Amino acid sequence: MDRAGPPPSRRRIIKGAAALAAVPSVLLPSAHAVARPRPAARSEAAAYPPVEWQPASTANYTASNRPTSYSLDRVIIHITQETYANTLAIFQNPQKKVSAHYLVRSADGHIAQCVSEANIAWHAGNWDYNTRSIGIEHEGWVDQPAYFTNALYAESARLTAAVCDRYGIPKDRAHIIGHYEVPGTDHTDPGPNWDWVRYIRMVNFS
Repeated sequence: MDRAGPPPSRRRIIKGAAALAAVPSVLLPSAHAVARPRPAARSEAAAYPPVEWQPASTANYTASNRPTSYSLDRVIIHITQETYANTLAIFQNPQKKVSAHYLVRSADGHIAQCVSEANIAWHAGNWDYNTRSIGIEHEGWVDQPAYFTNALYAESARLTAAVCDRYGIPKDRAHIIGHYEVPGTDHTDPGPNWDWVRYIRMVNFS
C-alpha cells in the first residue's frame, strides 16, 4: 500500500472510547512519510525469544529491511492506556493505522511481538523517529502505577537490553527514551510514575 500522508492519529482512532477519554498515550500518531512503495512485508517468527508472535495488520506499519534501509539508534518506551488484549486488537485492525514492535503485559511481563524489527512500526508520531527506533508498548495507564509491576519492568528491561545489544544502541537515557521525548509529540507516556533510574539500571544488568 502506498501512503501519501500520515495515517490518522491515535487520539482520533480511539476518540469516544470511555477508557481512553482525554488520555493521549495509547495509540500514537503514525508516520509523517512521503509516498513510497511498500516492500513485501516480513512475517518471520519473533526476533527475541521468548515472545508470542501476534502480528499487526500489514496496513498498520511500513515494510522495510532495517538496519540496511535505516539505521537503528533508539528504543522508545510507551504506555498503552489500554489493556493488553485491546491493544493487540487495535494493532490487528487495519483501520487503526498504528502499531508497535512489542507489547509487554502487566501481570506477568509476557511479551508479544507485533511487528518485525526489520519493519517500521507506526508508534512515534514522527516519521524520522519511526524509521530509526524500536517501539515497546507496556500495558497500563500513566496515572496507575500499579500496572508497572516487577515482572513488567524485568521482562521489558531484558527485551530492551537485547535490542540494544543487537544494534549497538547505547543503554542510556539518550537512546532509550519515552514517547514524550519524541519531537513534535503531544503524548506524555510513560509518565511521571515510570521509574527511569530503575529501568535503565535493569537494562544495563540484564
